[in-house]
Amino acid sequence: MNELAITLDMKSGVYLYEQIYQYIKNEIVEGKLSEQERLPSTRALAEHLQIARSTVELAYEQLVSEGYIEAKPYKGYFVCAVGELYHLKKEKVIRGEEQRKEAAYLFDLSPNGIEMKAFPFPTWRRISKNVLAEHQREIFEAGHPQGDFAFRNTICRYLYSFRGVNCEPEQIVVGAGNDYLLLLLGKILGEHQRVAMETPTYQRAYQIFCSAGYEMLTLPIDKNGMSMEHLKESGANIAYVMPSHQFPTGVVMPIGRRMELLKWAEEAEDRYLIEDDYDSEFRYKGKPIQALQAWDKKEKVIYVGTFSKSIAPAIRVSFMVLPRPLLRLYEKNVSFLSSTVSRIDQAILNEFIGGGHYERYLNKMRKIYRSKHDCLLECLKPFKNKFRISGENAGLHIVLISKEEGIHEEWLTKTAREVGIKVYGMSDYFIQGTKGIGKEKQWRIGEDLEEKHAKVLLGYASLSEEEIRKALFLLQKAWL
Repeated sequence: MNELAITLDMKSGVYLYEQIYQYIKNEIVEGKLSEQERLPSTRALAEHLQIARSTVELAYEQLVSEGYIEAKPYKGYFVCAVGELYHLKKEKVIRGEEQRKEAAYLFDLSPNGIEMKAFPFPTWRRISKNVLAEHQREIFEAGHPQGDFAFRNTICRYLYSFRGVNCEPEQIVVGAGNDYLLLLLGKILGEHQRVAMETPTYQRAYQIFCSAGYEMLTLPIDKNGMSMEHLKESGANIAYVMPSHQFPTGVVMPIGRRMELLKWAEEAEDRYLIEDDYDSEFRYKGKPIQALQAWDKKEKVIYVGTFSKSIAPAIRVSFMVLPRPLLRLYEKNVSFLSSTVSRIDQAILNEFIGGGHYERYLNKMRKIYRSKHDCLLECLKPFKNKFRISGENAGLHIVLISKEEGIHEEWLTKTAREVGIKVYGMSDYFIQGTKGIGKEKQWRIGEDLEEKHAKVLLGYASLSEEEIRKALFLLQKAWL
């Protein structure tokens, strides 16, 4: 029996029974009182604390009612089984430690960060207020499963104007984030698909396709994108690509490779290309490149885009353009599923885009990101003897590649961490740590991605220019 080293504070203002209750509860949750351990009797504990027995009884009654302890007739009070609470407590502590470790970094060069200081909050608030005032009751009613027609029509106009995408509102499905749309696509395509993905790549998509039961094939990329040689050999019928800015390498797929992909897809009825156009709004050299879907004449490209990267992460609104043959499958198999995006959010975004606010915001953000991008490249000039840069023409991160074979990625991330900088190794984005299809066949890696040259990702979107200069100064001390 545990004697319970309770110390009561008579001047705290907290009732004595609450202090006893909280102490015993914490001891149980933290695992210091084990399952079926007997507690002191109410009389013994009252005498030990020199308080009224009724006070202890009140605390015990509360613990019994919440299931922390149980009363056994003629035996006393015993601790209940609450092991899961203990594990949750431990997980919370572990997460807290991880968060403190993250906070230990002076600067986090995450490739997923974005700038939020320039967001037009007053405009967004005004539109939100107007939407609620104008639509009133109807906006709270159930909407179309694919999203409101007006919003889909606005997305159509935007995609045609800025990305060259040819589609009708009927082909668009709006969803709460790309993850949901890829899951939905799995239901549309059905089981027993063979999907080819580049490696390194966006791992979340890989995990989603795996959960759909697809046979996953990981292919290397070269300076032009997914290797056509290996795609043709793979036996895949679906290829997932990011032609405008491959993540994480930053490769921009030239028109020749795009035409090869389209030709491959056209050679069989069940072949499709999934085009993930996640950050095509931000390009710093040359004219914007049209989407792969813009060149699709045979209904072979499934186009997926999002507003999370260009507006804000909390704007969990993405969209998918389905080829008409797949649209028919959608209507047949999954159109009973309700839209996962609030009609209020759809109406706000519809006004934000249709009213020209989105275009103005993008123009502003392009200037901000270009300035940060140029600042980063300027700060990287002292690194040019030991490193080369890739993927600097678009997106919100660059890839720094060591020229020396003796430098390892682990050394780069470790020494950066020692000076308070978090950088991201390219190896984190390879599928299952391999560069091949399954376990039986390893593909040759393109020259630009040979493992002997260490590579790290440097994101800059969420940092100010002053922070970029400070971070690169520290990296210069660590690496040069």
